[in-house]
Amino acid sequence: MIELINVRKRFNRRWITKGVTLSIPTGKTTVIIGRSGEGKSVLLKQIIGLIKPTSGQVLIDGTDITMLSSSELNHVFQKIGYVFQFAALLDSLNVFQNIGITLLEKGMPAHKVLPIVKEKLALVNLPEDTLYKFPAELSGGMKKRVGFARTLVHNPEIILYDEPTTGLDPITTRIVHELMENMQKTLHLTSIVVSHDVETFKYADYVALLHEGEIKFFGPASTIWDADNPYLYQFIRGLPNGPIKTETPLNL
Repeated sequence: MIELINVRKRFNRRWITKGVTLSIPTGKTTVIIGRSGEGKSVLLKQIIGLIKPTSGQVLIDGTDITMLSSSELNHVFQKIGYVFQFAALLDSLNVFQNIGITLLEKGMPAHKVLPIVKEKLALVNLPEDTLYKFPAELSGGMKKRVGFARTLVHNPEIILYDEPTTGLDPITTRIVHELMENMQKTLHLTSIVVSHDVETFKYADYVALLHEGEIKFFGPASTIWDADNPYLYQFIRGLPNGPIKTETPLNL
């Protein structure tokens, strides 16, 4: 469903992606890991078409979206959901309005939007009494769920997650991971998760490691702890020594 072919992206004189080639398995969860600042989120935005690569191809269902116009991209967006790092809820809108915002803006009557929103709330295990609460009244985990529900409104085939557990405590993080896994299996989604949280591996089918703009490893998540790859070995164990260069530690 998704294939990246020699994707390169430059901002001014700095290359962020330097020839990423990657095939994302359909109906599975693929986690893209890497150090902070490696360009994981930039890569995710290139996959969805929010950022256009400097060169290379991004194929979705065989169509190179880098060649599409803005209006043509809108048709692609219909099959893709995007979960932002910090939920990105609008503080002035309640949960019902945040989830149903795209339908309401298209002119769909509120009474027709309501059952759709309730259905999506149920999928993310939120009670109906959440509908008319505002973001300030929600916990961090509940905000994440509302963000998930909003993504599901258009019944996407693909969901992209940008650091979905950032800022959450370990218990809430696990709940969010299990919710993502349940959504993927129930709805038969193709999921791409950008994260540096090693706990994500427990719920993934495949793992890709991005380092210095290139994919240094790709393989089944079940094999990563035994994989013979020096980049992966160093990263998942948090080792200071290896091919991934780290800052020189301070002498305290």
